Amino acid sequence: MLIPKKIKVGLKWYDVEMLDTMPNKGKMGRVFFTSKLIQIARRSNRTGRTFKPAEISDTFWHELTHAILHDMNHPLWKNERCVSGFAERLNRAVNSARL
Repeated sequence: MLIPKKIKVGLKWYDVEMLDTMPNKGKMGRVFFTSKLIQIARRSNRTGRTFKPAEISDTFWHELTHAILHDMNHPLWKNERCVSGFAERLNRAVNSARL
């Protein structure tokens, strides 16, 4: 999957930034609601392992799900279990699409 450079959530445009690694240990991605920024790492900041394309796209969908739920003012935007479960299923659905 190609990761976009910008994406619109509701009325707001988010920049999407690919980083070599995340500044915070153990993180693969992060969304900043105020600055409208989604960051995604290419490598682990713990082991240096390069993430697989499927892991990167899953992280993108995960952070985008946070942004969408936050835009909806839905309390589940903070629920990592819900966001992860939804994002994993969305990633699989998008990747299973046949043209």
